Amino acid sequence: MNFQAVLFDCDGVLVDSEPITNAVLRDMLEERGWVMSPEECFRYFVGKAVKDHKAEIEARTGLPLTEEWLHAFRLRRNDALQAGLQVMPGAHDAVSAAYELTQGAIACASGADRFKVEMQLTHVDLMPHFEGRIFSGHEMARTKPAPDVYLAAAAHLECDPKHCLVIEDSTAGIEAGVAAGATVWALCADEALAPVLLEAGATQLFPHMGTLPDLWRASRKAAGV
Repeated sequence: MNFQAVLFDCDGVLVDSEPITNAVLRDMLEERGWVMSPEECFRYFVGKAVKDHKAEIEARTGLPLTEEWLHAFRLRRNDALQAGLQVMPGAHDAVSAAYELTQGAIACASGADRFKVEMQLTHVDLMPHFEGRIFSGHEMARTKPAPDVYLAAAAHLECDPKHCLVIEDSTAGIEAGVAAGATVWALCADEALAPVLLEAGATQLFPHMGTLPDLWRASRKAAGV
């Protein structure tokens, strides 16, 4: 298929932020009485907004999930990200190729807050590719797995979602892309996750961001472009 636009998720796709954010969240929830292993916390929260689990967190901790606590979480998270964040291997090549193949019709559509997304893209030198084309689920009526953030990105690029390719790594993100009407490819470095990602609606799995340019060229060739 000849995709006219490419919409990238951020966390776990462009930047290797999820282990860092997950560690901070796990520690802060444990401080409030909800004890989980890193693996349990990751499975529960990956691809989702913490604030959307207010009722569950309050039930597990017996404490209110206040704006003050969320603010403290974001501050600790941001400090940890600034200290240890790395770009996903191959992401620079993938973004550059997408920009060239679509003549600049790319965007970053994340479920995270805008400050975090822009801070991370700046930190790993990807911001020049996405300036003015960053969309946050926090600014939408609904965040992932609802399609709002991908619909907003496609509308900004003046591209019908059915001609958009979404690059994701989580079930919530895949479901959001599918609900928007886009084709979704998923980064999957762990083969054990493959059935879950395919069931969520991904039509192509790939193990490394650096493999995307060749996959796009093969897709364009198959489409006769």
